[in-house]
Amino acid sequence: MTAKILDGQALAKEIRGEVAAGVAEMKQRHGVTPGLAAVLVGDDPASAIYVRNKRRACDEVGMVSDTILLPADSTGEQVLDCVEKLNEDPRFHGILVQLPLPSQIDERLIIESLDPAKDVDGMHPFNVGKLVQGRPDFVPGTPAGIQQILLRNGHDPAGANVVICGRSDIVGKPLALLLMQRADGANATVTVCHTRTKDLAEITRRADILVAAMGHPKAITADMVKEGVVVIDVGINRVEDASRKRGYRLEGDVDFEAVSEKAAAITPVPGGVGPMTIAMLLVNTLTATRISIHGEKGNN
Repeated sequence: MTAKILDGQALAKEIRGEVAAGVAEMKQRHGVTPGLAAVLVGDDPASAIYVRNKRRACDEVGMVSDTILLPADSTGEQVLDCVEKLNEDPRFHGILVQLPLPSQIDERLIIESLDPAKDVDGMHPFNVGKLVQGRPDFVPGTPAGIQQILLRNGHDPAGANVVICGRSDIVGKPLALLLMQRADGANATVTVCHTRTKDLAEITRRADILVAAMGHPKAITADMVKEGVVVIDVGINRVEDASRKRGYRLEGDVDFEAVSEKAAAITPVPGGVGPMTIAMLLVNTLTATRISIHGEKGNN
């Protein structure tokens, strides 16, 4: 068996087109242009690339976009002051605080300072609680993107055994909450594995859908999956490679070549989950704009 490649790049382009249509209608009907602000503290290269790609995506769909750059030695009070100003700024319907923050800043305090109605990353405790209850306004971008990859490629998780390797606040936990809900696009039986899980391979071999979000290159090998599994690889790991001009290559958490021989479908790295994260951030920003106008998700 040779796995079908689940092309996140193409799907993200499709979703951006849908968002662009929603933005145009929002402008026409209400005279409102959705806006997204990003707060970037320090000069972490990966964070800077993500924020830059976010801005390009906003430009593509016709959204207002701005990035507030703060020095790496900023205090927590300075970041809080920045967030408070954005909470009050009517130009921006969504706010993204790029994580991780420098060690001197309390990330939890910053996240809790966000206006929940502008928290398009879905990280504020209020929005996490709504996700737990199965009525979220904003699902974090990566879990939402994974759900769309599955649904739009004909892999409805309803009734499936979904195994998630990783329990982070931005992927593993919210994805588990999302897929276990009694709702369309969910209704899965979900198992979450982590660093203390015993007999990991025994559990992953039961998966109909396997999500790898572990942060370790090629952690999932062919002997850990069953024939016909659908594999979602969230990992983006830099591996030194002297043969490459930039001195490294990107690898996922899955041994792509070997697992592809057994899987029915698999996401590549890069070009799989990554582009979908930004696309779903745009979806959330459009949703936040609708809520600001109608008081609920609704339509344009």
